[in-house]
Amino acid sequence: MLRSFLYRHGLNAMFVFLFASALLIVFYPESIKQLIGLSWPAFQSFAAFKTIFLGILLETLPFLLLGVVVSSAMQLFVSESFIRKIIPRHPLLGVPFACLLGFLFPVCECGLIPIVRRLLAKGMPLYIGIIFILVGPIVNPVVLAATYTAFRSRPELIYSRMGLALLVGVTIGLLVYFFIKEDVLKPASQDGDSFPHSGHQHNHDHRHDGAGKFVAFAEHAGNEFFDMGKYVMIGSVLTAAIQSLMPRSSLTDIAQTEISSSLFMMGFAYILSICSTSDAFVASSFASLFPASSLLAFLVFGPMLDFKSTLMLLSVFKKRFVLQLSLMIFAAVFTGAFVVGHYIKTL
Repeated sequence: MLRSFLYRHGLNAMFVFLFASALLIVFYPESIKQLIGLSWPAFQSFAAFKTIFLGILLETLPFLLLGVVVSSAMQLFVSESFIRKIIPRHPLLGVPFACLLGFLFPVCECGLIPIVRRLLAKGMPLYIGIIFILVGPIVNPVVLAATYTAFRSRPELIYSRMGLALLVGVTIGLLVYFFIKEDVLKPASQDGDSFPHSGHQHNHDHRHDGAGKFVAFAEHAGNEFFDMGKYVMIGSVLTAAIQSLMPRSSLTDIAQTEISSSLFMMGFAYILSICSTSDAFVASSFASLFPASSLLAFLVFGPMLDFKSTLMLLSVFKKRFVLQLSLMIFAAVFTGAFVVGHYIKTL
């Protein structure tokens, strides 16, 4: 309860503070300059902040809205019993089925993890659930469209993101299938039906009339848009601040090696916890400085594992398994992005 309370209200407070600060900088830059006595170079940095912030935000919001609408429709109109009926039992069929499931049901990890928990409790094999959780937030039409819009001049990054996500998801799913034999789910009495994330509720309206479904859809979409919008806002503010206020030489130093740049971008993705329908625009703002491997690491690692999803995973799975899964994701994404990045260089 305490963890959930601190997480929810801490994020809300951070969102309000960053949103108010961003609005002041964007709409009243001269007042900010006079208030804190900025020199002209520093004021130019704030002008750059305004440009980067608005650019990311305006590019992101349409895809965020599209993702919310699709996610809400899937959440309300596609039943778990339907998914459970079509799950194959053999791993040779289960692996491609899990990947296809992620493509057909573009739901964010906030919706995926509760769904997968319920399906696992009703008999879904663990490896299929893990592949679904890892691949679903990346390999779907909405994220593909957003990535294409952000990197239309670099199509190799679009295909590499999708391919690497599939490779990492399948690899980890097979490792889980062959090596994880014990029960990794927390008992139902421990995790209940609530998750420690910021007000993003996935309650189902059981009224079967059209008006009831429409109200439930609108309520779900509104809650999800506000929840994801907070992360987009925080991500846009932090990205603009890093790019405009952090000395260019510091970013250049970080980008000198693929190891340091990949570690930086993976850590950045973990902290941001930004929706996969929006993260491509954040990554594209670093494209002129950072190598392809670090951009790929950001684009694949963040949707698979971030601060928000870690808390949700801990609500569903035992700590030991979450640690094992986190290490596998980190190692697979870091290595895969490094290899694929070198391949892109040769193109």
